[in-house]
Parts: sequence; structure tokens; C-alpha cells
Amino acid sequence: MSDPVTTAWKSIEAEEKQTLEALFDEDKARVERLSQRIEWGEGETSGGILFDWSKTHLTPAILDGFEELADAAGFAAAREKLLSGAKINVTEGRAAEHTAQRGTGADASVEEAQALLARMNMLVEAIHDGALGKVKHLIHIGIGGSALGPALAVDALTRDLTLVDVHVVSNIDGVALEQAFAACDPATTLIAVASKTFTTIETMTNAHSALKWLGDNGVDDPGGRVIALTANPEKAVEFGVDETRVLPFMETVGGRYSLWSSIGFPVALATGWDEFEAMLAGAQAIDRHFAETDGRANLPLRAAFADQYYTRVRGCQTRAVFAYDERLGLFPDYLQQLEMESNGKRVQVNGSPVEGPTAPITWGGVGTDAQHAVFQLLHQGTHLVPVDFIASIAPGDELDPAHHRILLTNCFAQGAALMAGGNMAADGKDPARAFPGDRPSATMLCDDLDAATLGALIAFHEHRTFANAVLMGINPFDQFGVELGKKMAKDIEGGGEEFDASTQSLLERAGLG
Repeated sequence: MSDPVTTAWKSIEAEEKQTLEALFDEDKARVERLSQRIEWGEGETSGGILFDWSKTHLTPAILDGFEELADAAGFAAAREKLLSGAKINVTEGRAAEHTAQRGTGADASVEEAQALLARMNMLVEAIHDGALGKVKHLIHIGIGGSALGPALAVDALTRDLTLVDVHVVSNIDGVALEQAFAACDPATTLIAVASKTFTTIETMTNAHSALKWLGDNGVDDPGGRVIALTANPEKAVEFGVDETRVLPFMETVGGRYSLWSSIGFPVALATGWDEFEAMLAGAQAIDRHFAETDGRANLPLRAAFADQYYTRVRGCQTRAVFAYDERLGLFPDYLQQLEMESNGKRVQVNGSPVEGPTAPITWGGVGTDAQHAVFQLLHQGTHLVPVDFIASIAPGDELDPAHHRILLTNCFAQGAALMAGGNMAADGKDPARAFPGDRPSATMLCDDLDAATLGALIAFHEHRTFANAVLMGINPFDQFGVELGKKMAKDIEGGGEEFDASTQSLLERAGLG
């Protein structure tokens, strides 16, 4: 007798594969059924995002099957564990409390998070008030989630006004650090070192080089210019950071989910505390929706239903994300880590192999640039690639409105063209000019791209990632897959280890063997 998960999958896989055109023809209310807004705030602080999944192949019957799958996979119980601070990260024996940073979680954890954020607020305001002297620049040093989140938020929210010029450095390649040095005045520069353990080799190597740069350029007390962002404050003090400039965050906050904690320090320093709080508020609006809404009406869960449908039923190996907004240029990069590090696993929570594919390869770019680069494959290639479009109704510029009008019309036209297909030849018969159509897309249409909206977009994808993990039965909160290569790099650095012939040859050619 089949288990409930297998039974649900068989039901989903047995559904007839209809074209998007047929689905729209059969259901005149399809857009209404598969489009939904999440809103927050009121008056000048109000905002919202429309999530339109009508151009996907989801049908009422398929959604019924996925709701059965969610029940069989224990989605409601897993969500409760996540949001209540239970030890949902079973392989590491701890909770995953990123939502507590924005007010949703166990009472004690929310209280601790608020206290730590208040401490960060005090330091941010002190710096803005000149307590550490004139500060014009911040070099933020981290890697992975300690860099991707801050880089995205700073890039998105500081196009109009920057209180402090922030440069995020993650790569151990010295070129990256030298570029930041070239843009900053040592006399007016702070260094933020972001590392959960304060032992990450790339981050700490870059930190030592940054301190040397300060000292070599006339800064009397380089260590006094360092802010530590870490879950290991003792290690930061041991490194030489004054405890008043150590901003801790909770051990239960994972790196790729840490933007909401003190890892968001560069965002608050660059934009001001009100903007950082607005980002938290937008994320919390998504948290409320995710916590209080069930079944297909739960938008992150509905997105996960579509994700699972395309990877498992339609065999799609990738998912593309295109932001039709220059301010979201780093969003695909951010999602790559969030989704692929979280759900790029091959075993379930119980240690058994995952049945079927897990996370697709996430990739993307910025419209309209991407239209002239990769959309050829999306429209006429042999790969079926689900696409997410993100756009803002309000423009981010003050130029001729024609700019934004053309931007949005291109965004909407691409989704329509992917679905409809056609033949651009005069006689409609040239195969080289034929577009098969029936290619799925979803659209996230924002009222505006402000701090609250950015927070909401990120939180939506966090919960979407979690929902996918629950449906697959895996733990999205560990990342052991990044460790083996790092260990072998340390072995090479330490010497005395023998590797395969190819690796040995490369080491010798580079003068490392």
C-alpha cells in the first residue's frame, strides 16, 4: 500500500497536461483565481505586491493534489515548528529563527532579537552623530549570506540617498578588496567584519588586509575602526574589537537568512534606521500571511507547488528570475544562494534518498538587458524554463515617463509571448521564426520598490524555499555541501596531502605543489 506522499504525487502526475491557452479558454476567472495581493501599512507607509501565477500550468485538480501532498508531508506542523522556535534544523540540532528578528517567533527569541537590534540601532545612530569621528565610507567584509544580503539591500535602497558609502567585499581575490580601497578614504572609513563564527578564512584574511591598509595609510588605531557582526562575540573581542563595537546575533540565525540581524548593519548605516525598520516590517507582513493562510491561498506555498510541478512533472532543471528594475540587479544572485544552498540536497531529513529532483538551478538577470542575451533560449530553445518576472508600477527614476513605460510593456510582453508563441514570418510558415509558446511564467508586480517591498520580496522567497523543502522532506537549514571543498583547500594549504594526478599537476603548474 502506497504512503500518502506517494499517493499524492501519483495523483498530481496523472493529471492531463493542458496548454496555457486551453487553461485560459476554459476558465474565464483564471486570473482572479491565481492572482493575489499581499498588502501592508497604511497611508504613506502602505504598499503591496500582486503575485500572478495564472500563466503557469497549475489547475484546480493539480492544486488539490498538491494540497494533499502538503498535508501528507506535514507542512502545517513544520511551519509551526519554524515559527515557534522549535529545533527544525535537525541535523545541527537547533532552531531557524530568522523570522524572530522581525517579530515572529518564540516570545523569548523575539525579545532577544529586539534587544540586539536596539543595540545595533544605538551604534548606528552614534556613528551618524559623529561618535567615531567623520565616517564617509564602510567596507563590509563577509561571504555568502553575510555579504549577499547586505549587497542586495544596499544596492537597491541607496540609489537616491546614501548616508554612508558602503562597499561589500566577499571574494578572497585581492582585486575585490583593492577596488574597495581605491574608492575609500582611510581616514573616514570603517570596517565591518561579518562572520557568524569569526573564523571564516576568506573573511578573516580580508579583515587582516583591511586593517593593514588602514595602518599603512596613517590611521593610528586601525582596530578602533572595526565593527564586528557575529554570533561569536568572544572571538571578535579576541580578534581585538572593542566589545562596544561588537554587534552579536543569535546562533539560531543562519547565514543566508541573517540580513534581518546585525548582518544588516551596513544597510542601516547607509540608509538610516527607519529604512531598515521598514524592511523588517515588509518581511513581517509576509510572515503573517505565511503563518495565517492555508492551502493554495498561501502564496509562498502556492509558488512551491508550481516549483515542484515543473521540476518533477515537467522535468525542468532550471528556473529563471528577471527583475525589470535596475535596483534589483543583485536579486538573482541572492536567490541563487538562498534556494540552491538551502534545497540542493540529496537526502531527506530521515537520511533516506530524496525521490526525484530537488532544487532547480536558479539563474536570471535584469530586463531589458536579458531580452537581448538569454531570451532567445527561453522562447525558441529546447529547454522548458519557468520564468519569474518582478517589476514595480512606480518608477525608480525621474526621467521621461517613456523609460518606465517601455520597461513595463517589455516585461508584460515577454510573459505574453512566452505563453502565446506564434510565427513571425509573413506567411506564418518559416520554422526559424516559429515560437512554440506554452512556456510558463509568474509575475510579482510591486506597487513601488521601497524598503518594505524589498523586505517582503526576500521574506516571500525565504518561505517559498522552506515550503519547497517540506514538500521534498529535506532540511533547508544546513549546508554541509560547502564544506568538503573548503577542507581540501585547507589540506592543500597545509601541505603533505596527495591528490589526484590532475590536481597535483595544476598545483605544480601554479607553483603550489
